[in-house]
Amino acid sequence: MSRTDPLPFIRRTLLAWYDRHSRDLPWRRTSDPYAIWVSEIMLQQTQVATAIPYYERFLKRFPTVESLARARVSSVLKQWEGLGYYGRARRLHEAARLVVRDYGGRLPSSAEELRRLPGVGRYTAGAIASIAFGAGGAALDGNVIRVLSRLMLLEDDPATAQGQAVFWDWAERLAPRRDSGLWNQAVMDLGATVCTPRQPLCLLCPLGEACRARADGRQNELPAKTPRKAVPHYDVAVGVVFNDGKVLIDRRPAGAMLGGMWEFPGGKRLDGETIEECLHRELREELGITVGDVRPLVTTSHAYSHFRVTLHAFECRLATGRPRPLKSECLAWVSPAELDRYAFPRGSRKIIEAFRQRDR
Repeated sequence: MSRTDPLPFIRRTLLAWYDRHSRDLPWRRTSDPYAIWVSEIMLQQTQVATAIPYYERFLKRFPTVESLARARVSSVLKQWEGLGYYGRARRLHEAARLVVRDYGGRLPSSAEELRRLPGVGRYTAGAIASIAFGAGGAALDGNVIRVLSRLMLLEDDPATAQGQAVFWDWAERLAPRRDSGLWNQAVMDLGATVCTPRQPLCLLCPLGEACRARADGRQNELPAKTPRKAVPHYDVAVGVVFNDGKVLIDRRPAGAMLGGMWEFPGGKRLDGETIEECLHRELREELGITVGDVRPLVTTSHAYSHFRVTLHAFECRLATGRPRPLKSECLAWVSPAELDRYAFPRGSRKIIEAFRQRDR
């Protein structure tokens, strides 16, 4: 390794390691830019093992960008159900329509043009351009940040704008002009399998000789971490409202969190309010109804990226009023057997399973 310029050694060594140790992933068995694009969107904030079955089912249902563009957003959300961060699915669907309309169904090949598509930021554009089209350039995800912080002893906080600029600069410096797609995947694989967040496998690392953090014994300190803020928690009352053998569900507005997903009506408990008082208030404000025969059904917790909720679900019967979508996009009365046709977030799925188990 050259003491004056370690970059050629780093590139050569890591690419040789990747040739022998690359992960066998389904999106690496195709050269279809559309399939690679879908994988990159799914991998945003989702682990590889979780994404694989969703990726395979999604492509079976929507094998081309044209088929995705023609689909209803409700069908897309149903295929995405359980994967979380549903805004990704809505933006992917919107972007597919733009690709068909503005690019003749062919995904643009440059990172600059890709970034014009909804849901495609700098990292995703760089990954698609380099992997699917062989364009030069870097891709910077959490795995890459971890490798760079240790390899080059970068102490900047990657959560800050200044830190992002430093890491992007180093990612661009290291990425070769040729084989940048292989290079980007190699760094990602190194971060996922060897240069792990805790207890990195330094003795197995092909770049151990060049790693500055390892030389200083600081590999477990990097990357720098922003102190975590307290995660807010909310209690939410949910009404599973029955009438004539059917249950009431509503669809969240497109621009809201979980937009386009179906759920059982309800909302956050206010200070000084019991959870059952919250239920009656929310159903009155959201639907213009009152309910009776209220019985606890299930209590379940769910964590989102920036907060946690405890859902307190109650089975109840419509007493007075005709339900109206005062705060939602639309309503539907459906039989319990029909619920599987609709896309629900995970918390609502737990509620559905609870009353099905009770009935069994």
